[in-house]
Amino acid sequence: MSPLFRRKAAPSERLVTLIRKPGCHLCDDAEVVIGKVCGELGVPWEQKDITEDQALHDRYWEQIPVVLIDGEQHTFWRVNEERLRRALTD
Repeated sequence: MSPLFRRKAAPSERLVTLIRKPGCHLCDDAEVVIGKVCGELGVPWEQKDITEDQALHDRYWEQIPVVLIDGEQHTFWRVNEERLRRALTD
């Protein structure tokens, strides 16, 4: 199927990943925003801890928290609620 005609994924088919570390206040703030937006839209989400995954640590430790949508980096440090909502629904 041509990319021009690809069906848009429903929110429930998306996946948001919060990459975080313990004791990070920005990570806690991001978790609140992600939980709210994903809960309202029915989007599944998960958290990954950089202290438990060396590859994630090496890639993201200077940007924590990092938000991925479907495995692609969406944002880091601060999560904007409206921007996240648009990314999941547009």
